Amino acid sequence: MADGRALDEVVEFTSGLIRVDTTNRGGGDCRERPAAEYAAERLADAGVEPTLLERTPGRTNVVARIEGTDPSAGALLLHGHLDVVPAEAADWSVHPFSGEVRDGVVWGRGAVDMKNMDAMILAVVRSWAREGFRPRRDIVIAFTADEEASAEDGSGFLADTHPYLFEGCTEGISESGAFTFHDGAGRQIYPIAAGERGTAWLKLTARGRAGHGSKVNRENAVTRLAAAITRIGAHEWPLRLTPTVRAALTELAALYGIDTDLRDVDRLLEKLGPAAKLVEATVRNSANPTMLDAGYKVNVVPGEAVAYVDGRYLPGGEDEFRATLDRLTGPDVDWEFHHREVALQAPVDSPTYARLRAAVEEFAPEGHVVPYCMSGGTDAKQFSRLGITGYGFTPLKLPEGYDYQAMFHGVDERVPVEALHFGVRVLDRFLRTA
Repeated sequence: MADGRALDEVVEFTSGLIRVDTTNRGGGDCRERPAAEYAAERLADAGVEPTLLERTPGRTNVVARIEGTDPSAGALLLHGHLDVVPAEAADWSVHPFSGEVRDGVVWGRGAVDMKNMDAMILAVVRSWAREGFRPRRDIVIAFTADEEASAEDGSGFLADTHPYLFEGCTEGISESGAFTFHDGAGRQIYPIAAGERGTAWLKLTARGRAGHGSKVNRENAVTRLAAAITRIGAHEWPLRLTPTVRAALTELAALYGIDTDLRDVDRLLEKLGPAAKLVEATVRNSANPTMLDAGYKVNVVPGEAVAYVDGRYLPGGEDEFRATLDRLTGPDVDWEFHHREVALQAPVDSPTYARLRAAVEEFAPEGHVVPYCMSGGTDAKQFSRLGITGYGFTPLKLPEGYDYQAMFHGVDERVPVEALHFGVRVLDRFLRTA
């Protein structure tokens, strides 16, 4: 089991990584190298040789391998990203890059997404070094750049350019699962991710006839665009249940003593109450208009108007997504993928999933482990190009009233020290049995 020093180090490393500002503003505006060097130094101190790799100067990734005792076993990938989304210091109770530890809580951008998991990995590996422990499987560790944007400088670059570093990897774990979800009725649920919706960020372009704002214009690009995004925003996507979501609904219904009637999923979700939040975003495709760009002067009708849409599609749902967007945009608006990544699905009846479940149950016997599909995406998408099956597993035992999902990209992001201690114990337990 991870030693007491590992419990101290996971807090120290979470705080230390937060203090390294790795804000990713998109468009290449980020520098992960100081955080990569921080992680690499701590791996090297444990006798694990890190390799630092860059596609773009300053956009640094770290990869290392720990040899297991069974060369015939498939390797396991542990990965976490080093970049974070922007934070406005004026909005926060503490400075977002202070890494302050106060009242048993670590504060700062990345405390949950996801420098906490990076710190857990480092703490566990260093604990093994002190013990002289070797896992059964090879463990490949990857700390990546650019996850909060396109991943072109991070996991995409690693998968496309350095696949040999991941030779033998069959499965991977990363964000985000095995956290405590309190249902408000005394139950503690621990969802483990076994799937992700695909990413479909879209650019919509409407073209029309430019002219004076005082004249009649029936070919107004802004009007055409507005009509299209209104149709998209109002569209009711049909239900589509993947095997992972079916398993989630079935297990949640059993937990609550509800008949599993998958013919009326919306009614079933109502009966689940707060627990419905774990699945309601993943029973359908979705498309949310998010950005608009049109015009340059109030009395000029522009010849072009542009919008961006955050689209997500379920495993097996991309064809339906494309056809629906063709219909909703209509003849006067073109659309294209601004960024696209695949949807993922992992088996929930695999030995690895069973070991993930067992590790949580050992340290949270009062909890109820269920599978779920993530509504968004992670670096597991890029690593799937190498045939690596991904699970979301960043274990955290959280107190009632702590809104885990609100911490992602939110103000006052923070993580309890006890949650980090739980995470180290559970991660260590899983890796010793993996």
